[in-house]
Amino acid sequence: MDNWNYFNYFTEIEEYFWKKRGAHLLVSPLDWAIMETWQKAGVPLDAALKGIDRAFESYHRSRRGANRPLKSLAYCTDAVLETAEEQQEAAAGSQPSASQAKSKEPFARHELRTYFERNAALLRKAAARLLSARPELCKFLCEAADKLLSSETLLEVPGTLDLEDLERRLTILDDKIHATLLTHASEDLLLKIKREVDSQLTAYRRKMKADQLAQVEKQYSQKRLLDEYQLPRLSLYYFS
Repeated sequence: MDNWNYFNYFTEIEEYFWKKRGAHLLVSPLDWAIMETWQKAGVPLDAALKGIDRAFESYHRSRRGANRPLKSLAYCTDAVLETAEEQQEAAAGSQPSASQAKSKEPFARHELRTYFERNAALLRKAAARLLSARPELCKFLCEAADKLLSSETLLEVPGTLDLEDLERRLTILDDKIHATLLTHASEDLLLKIKREVDSQLTAYRRKMKADQLAQVEKQYSQKRLLDEYQLPRLSLYYFS
């Protein structure tokens, strides 16, 4: 996986968007869902930032830009994806530099171990809250915590740490947690989340393609379910 300074992918985009908007406001669940769709689509961090620049320039030239601030990253989606495509085309056939190939590990292994242990503790804490009401979900979360801690053995292997393989394992565990939460969540909760995302996307449906909307809705649902159960994301992209 190239350029593992992307571990602060979301923070970099969040802070850049604050700076462009001129207001240090909390990024909404919708904005987080959009950032996650960019990350899963493989949009490089620099392409995301350049795309945000383009979107703000376009917005300020529009009639709306004269009177209202740009409130959501949803407006930036097309510009970000176009910038990423342009960079991919420009980079086609190019070879990584020797300095990139020999770059040192971006994470200290003891910090990764702390990250795993903290997230495992959060999984177990959530499980404890569900012990009486949702014993099956409680059991699954405890097993997920054990599985996460088992990843620490990978940190003890000599030689260069295989971050791509580690990220695959964490992503699989993230996906299993989300699938399990969907199974156990009440219809009322899922309906509430669906109404939220529909309401927030109303202003952007004409601007976003159907596949983009579907992905944003999926990521929004995933984040809200995690928030509801007070569960962490496990991917290294959320490492801090």
